[in-house]
Amino acid sequence: MDYLHRFVFGIYPYIALAIFLLGSLIRFEREQYSWKSESSQLLYRGQLRLGNILFHLGIIGLFFGHLAGLLTPLAVWDALGITHSFKQVFAMSAGGLMGGLCLIGIVLLLHRRFMCDRLAANTTWRDKLVLLWILATLLLGLSTIFVSAQHLDGHEMVLLMSWAQHIVTFRGDAADFIVSASPVFKLHLFMGMSLFVIFPFTRLAHVWSGFGAVTYLGRAWQLVRPRG
Repeated sequence: MDYLHRFVFGIYPYIALAIFLLGSLIRFEREQYSWKSESSQLLYRGQLRLGNILFHLGIIGLFFGHLAGLLTPLAVWDALGITHSFKQVFAMSAGGLMGGLCLIGIVLLLHRRFMCDRLAANTTWRDKLVLLWILATLLLGLSTIFVSAQHLDGHEMVLLMSWAQHIVTFRGDAADFIVSASPVFKLHLFMGMSLFVIFPFTRLAHVWSGFGAVTYLGRAWQLVRPRG
């Protein structure tokens, strides 16, 4: 189990990151026409707008919340006078809110996709995999709130932050920080990292285009002139 723990939380993050980056690059180079969200609006519009808005609002909030919460150095929080206990309660509250919105959204999207015959017939196994994987990861993440509520001192949160910061700075002792972490946290981390593994091979690849769309703000106007 010690070897398995060190592999999953010390080596696997880099494998997942490599597949995420290289897989995305290869897909962009070889299958650009598949680089899209594959909207199902023409097949069935029911629940799409509300589900999409709630899902994207929630998952974007969760992504950047995790990014800031895990990777901001402890020294920064200490310098701001924010205690570990307060940060944990805030993370539980914000994560619960964003997670709740995301959960409602993905349930609506799953319901319309599986309950509409036209959509179900056009749903690939990759679509099912990514939606169900996100749902499972989300439910595990929401479950961690109840685990965290049993100890509000922020100690386990600090260990998770130390793990993440040691991973991104390529330090070999990262896995040691979460040896005693709750199994719910460990499973949530594994599911979250694995989401990056399946990312390049599913419709999730269109997320890159979302970030790339920011460049449109700096582009020149497109001039359209009528024929003389």
